[in-house]
Amino acid sequence: MSPLVSILIPCYNAAPWLAATLASALAQTHPRTEIIVVDDGSSDHSVTVARTFAPHGVRVVTQPNAGASAARNHALRLACGDFIQFLDADDLLTPDKIAAQVARLARSAPDSIATCRWGRFSTDPTNAIFVDDAVFRDFAPLDYLLAHTGAARMIHPAAWLVPRRVADRAGPWDESLSLNDDGEYFARVVLATSAIVFSPSGASLYRSNLPGSLSRQRSRRALESVFRSVELITAHLRQAEDSPRTQRALADYWQRLAFEIYPEAPDLCRRAEAESARLGGSSLQPSMGPRQRALSRLLGWKLARRLGLILSP
Repeated sequence: MSPLVSILIPCYNAAPWLAATLASALAQTHPRTEIIVVDDGSSDHSVTVARTFAPHGVRVVTQPNAGASAARNHALRLACGDFIQFLDADDLLTPDKIAAQVARLARSAPDSIATCRWGRFSTDPTNAIFVDDAVFRDFAPLDYLLAHTGAARMIHPAAWLVPRRVADRAGPWDESLSLNDDGEYFARVVLATSAIVFSPSGASLYRSNLPGSLSRQRSRRALESVFRSVELITAHLRQAEDSPRTQRALADYWQRLAFEIYPEAPDLCRRAEAESARLGGSSLQPSMGPRQRALSRLLGWKLARRLGLILSP
């Protein structure tokens, strides 16, 4: 009998996109799936949309608003599958995604996890852009994380297929985090596995540039969350291997964070720079246009960025 795959969908005010997401889950060619939607206190008609799919076997549960990580943990507690597929309520899977990964894992070492290609799109998924081909291959777990942290690459949750026993070893999502909760969670998942295997067939599609999305938040709470997530990821990686290569990758990771959160959080930026220096320092420079680069050479990158924001039309 084919293994059961649990497709877990946290949902908060995703009514415009949820039907397409559920249709992509139902269209999977893998013969045994369960689909669980946990609505996290939506104020739009997301629950109504989700319940229209109940006759097709979609299970819909609700909870008071507690955040995406809490919704995913609720879904995990309900899941019965041998494998876990996380899927945000505005993202999509190609029909062969799960079947291809199940087949790839069947030929792999025990407790491997599978990844696949993933692309970004705004409105039309046929125009998705696949940009992260540097990591579209098999990896040893720590090598994968070092490639991601050193370049601050995004870890797309829907790209993975995770054996339930690996998810259980990794532990639940950290409900204290809002921004980069997925990066911290999948760092633990990767370190709980024996190997990462890449499936060239199938893909996940990330809907980006949505107004109000978590990834676009710049509130103090969001920036504190991403700072805390980098602290946790640093601890996870150094516990796994506290070596010069780990420290170099993490020094770059902290420096990229400093660039990302300035000028909104100058205190967190200073702390991130101090962490980078403590790990040996980084030679990275912030991404800037020609005018800002010229100002940066004279005034330093922080003042150049502030002036750029003031002078930008």
